[in-house]
Amino acid sequence: SGGIRLVPVTELRGLRVGPKLFQYVIKVIVQAIQLLYTMLKVDKPSYILLQNPPGLPAIAVAWVACLFWRSKLIIDWHNYGYTIMSLNHGKNHPLVQIAKWYEKLFGRLSDYNLCVTNAMKEDLWVNCNIKAVTLYDKPASYFKETPLELQHRLYMKLARDYEPFKPRTEAVNSNAERSAFTEMDEENGHVVKTRGRPALLISSTSWTEDEDFSVLLKALEGYERYINEGAKLPSLVCVITGKGPLKEYYNGLIKKLHFKHIQICTPWLEAEDYPLLLGSADLGVCLHKSSSGLDLPMKVVDMFGCCLPVCAIYFECLHELVKHDENGLIFRDSTELAEQLKILFMGFPTLEGKLHSFRKNLRASKQLRWDESWDQTVLPLLGWNE
Repeated sequence: SGGIRLVPVTELRGLRVGPKLFQYVIKVIVQAIQLLYTMLKVDKPSYILLQNPPGLPAIAVAWVACLFWRSKLIIDWHNYGYTIMSLNHGKNHPLVQIAKWYEKLFGRLSDYNLCVTNAMKEDLWVNCNIKAVTLYDKPASYFKETPLELQHRLYMKLARDYEPFKPRTEAVNSNAERSAFTEMDEENGHVVKTRGRPALLISSTSWTEDEDFSVLLKALEGYERYINEGAKLPSLVCVITGKGPLKEYYNGLIKKLHFKHIQICTPWLEAEDYPLLLGSADLGVCLHKSSSGLDLPMKVVDMFGCCLPVCAIYFECLHELVKHDENGLIFRDSTELAEQLKILFMGFPTLEGKLHSFRKNLRASKQLRWDESWDQTVLPLLGWNE
């Protein structure tokens, strides 16, 4: 968008002197000075919209900038920063307690508040005395089902680097260009899905502590066992996208698995290819467990935008997004997930069964897109009713 201007803030290096707590305090102080200096240099804003987390020191700095500019501060609560910190440090760590106090105190100084679930809206009111409006995450307009010709082009592109996308057998027709999933007649450009193709399962992650991917790996072991026991199930290509701190750890676990019927790859996709792959997949799996139990996984929102059914791991407010047995399934452990994969892929790729009915329900739901949701929810809040 031509209306967006990114202002870089210098990354801090060389602050690794003294105890860790001292380093952290110094880092926060320096960041606060940097951020305030940067914000006071921009043209006077009517509103400052801040996503939390990260909120330390951003909430306090944005509030000071609003005092200076006489602007309105809007906080968009996606989670609590202190609950994310507690994953590493534990709930009772002094830093976590300070962060919790800080978020509650400075959160109350905002003029407007948005949040991503009704559960968070209630929690903000009961525990922080903050009145918020629920603005559910919605998919952008480019998250949609991918036409077959585009699917083929994407598979052929991925097949250059990733073995699971390459064809399993030689083409009968010498004029056909093939991937593991599709086949194109080069004379007329007509694309069809290959017979006996594998099912395509996708999961996206930032490879952090709030997603335990061993749950999926154990479920895949169960799925392989079902096939070995004679269940009429398709072979599986499991694509796990994203990058993050635990990627190498899980790649190590994946290398130790020796599947006959399952292939796993962990690509880093180009931004424009990610929605195309979601729109081409047969099933999405979400392992996001909210640190607060109050936010919803954006990856499922994007999958639903592509009419992609989902299996998602249970946490408290997930029902606000995933309707069990309607647009997907909710599981609690690897055994339950393996059973759900068996149920959903039995007889694949028939146009009957749960997987197809979930996709039909998602197509029929006519869900709002991001810009429509913003216009309906946020503009009235700001008094822009025209």
